[in-house]
Amino acid sequence: MITQASATRDENADWWRGGIIYQIYPRSFQDSNGDGVGDLPGITQRLAHVAALGADAVWLSPVFKSPMKDFGYDVSDYRDIDPLFGTLDDFRKLVRHAHSLGLKVMIDQVLSHTSDQHPWFVESRASHDNPRADWYVWADARDDGTPPNNWLSIFGGSAWQWDTRRLQYYLHNFLASQPDLNFHNPQVRAAILDDVRFWLELGVDGYRLDTANFYFHDQALRNNPGRGQPDPKDASVDPVNPYSRQHHVYDKSRPENLGFLKELRALLDRYPGSTMVGEIGDDDSLTRIAQYTQGGDKLHMAYSFDLLGANKSATFLHGLLDTFMATVGDGWPCWALSNHDVMRVATRWGGAEPDARLLRLAAAFQMSLRGSPCIYQGDELGLTQVDIPFEQLQDPFGKAMWPEFKGRDGCRTPMPWQAQQVQGGFSSAEPWLPLPPEHLALAVDAQRADPHSLLHFYTGLIRWRAQHPVLVHGAMRLLPLHPQVLAFERSHAGQCVLCVFNFSDTAVDWPLPPAHYGTQSLEGSGLQGALLIEGYVALQPWGGYFGLARE
Repeated sequence: MITQASATRDENADWWRGGIIYQIYPRSFQDSNGDGVGDLPGITQRLAHVAALGADAVWLSPVFKSPMKDFGYDVSDYRDIDPLFGTLDDFRKLVRHAHSLGLKVMIDQVLSHTSDQHPWFVESRASHDNPRADWYVWADARDDGTPPNNWLSIFGGSAWQWDTRRLQYYLHNFLASQPDLNFHNPQVRAAILDDVRFWLELGVDGYRLDTANFYFHDQALRNNPGRGQPDPKDASVDPVNPYSRQHHVYDKSRPENLGFLKELRALLDRYPGSTMVGEIGDDDSLTRIAQYTQGGDKLHMAYSFDLLGANKSATFLHGLLDTFMATVGDGWPCWALSNHDVMRVATRWGGAEPDARLLRLAAAFQMSLRGSPCIYQGDELGLTQVDIPFEQLQDPFGKAMWPEFKGRDGCRTPMPWQAQQVQGGFSSAEPWLPLPPEHLALAVDAQRADPHSLLHFYTGLIRWRAQHPVLVHGAMRLLPLHPQVLAFERSHAGQCVLCVFNFSDTAVDWPLPPAHYGTQSLEGSGLQGALLIEGYVALQPWGGYFGLARE
């Protein structure tokens, strides 16, 4: 039944198509009660910052009840807020305040697995014949006692954990404390849909679906084929993690996933204006995005990890976008340059001391792509990756892979709000992760006071983008490959905008295509480092250019 929460939604049901999403990592956004951990009242207190930036929506990483073995991605109650973050009433207040500021609210839904403390799993592991006995993926040991197949956990080692109660193995694609649900069971799918509906009725506007291609597994439990020793020249493969030594054919991205995504979409379609973006980690993520977003009956949007690596060359980006455009068709991407799982883009693309021009170029590039940009908290400040010493490490992934991989804590450190305040205004107590001194100089209040800051640039760029529907809704066409320069067109309603980016630290003269002779500079973005000269654009290192021409 559709209640008032769904009946009063914004009539702009397609706000997500080109809308800017701002990711909030709740533990590190704002602490309101002095325990060193961010919370819902703290987020509510700081939402004005997101609204002033010009974002259309916030995405909250998990705030559900959880033992926090994986910081909320191990849910023990899908319908309650963890006391660490507040209460359901705090959540309702957050949603109301966000809506009053014109912001949509998206929440992280972790559907592929639960915590081992979830009541469903407690019951499932109790016996072979209880009502939820097959709500998780259980399998007998092989004759020699080893796991049923060769599937690996992303966090290292076998994806199977022996359980002494049932004398069987259960599947966990992540931590052993995160057992995978059995989506082949229709009761599981129905229960999940009920939990999704619960939050829609509370007024949320959408979902970020964690590991959206992990819901189903191969029921025959066939072994994944091996891919051998990783090629050190292949940047897409992590040589540290044995997970990358398999082709993940049977443990994820199964064809049954499409049917469940259609069920999810049918539910969201009953709540106009709601949306969902799926995280796609796959051997062939672009093909998967195409499958999951085409046709308008599955995911609204999806994002992959293709822009979350270290390669920022024009050649790489051109190849990625060329493949994407040829593969995804009418599917709609969500473009992120950072998130809570990867090294911050300032360090990943810019090194220990990133060039401010590169950070501006990266933002302008992201805001110009066909799709919906997703900004990770602090990227608008230029926050760098923090080197967390092992004794302060919190991330179980980092602890398991240390020292070659130091985990994800370095991108999850607290937001610096006030340069002269204790802990940067984040908390009155020692925060759960250290806030480094170098981030204090990048605090929000310091950048607001500086008209030349990156924060001012982001705000102006986003405002400028909103004034040009061609950059929000337009089609996209790549221009020919250039070793230093990435260039493409965005076209819509009789307008064509030329977008040119010098992804190198060397100046270059980029010849205008004949079709763009007579192009006029499109001012107001704040992007600098380019001069239009008859027949070409002179680009400084990390310089960019926007030009306007009639189609």
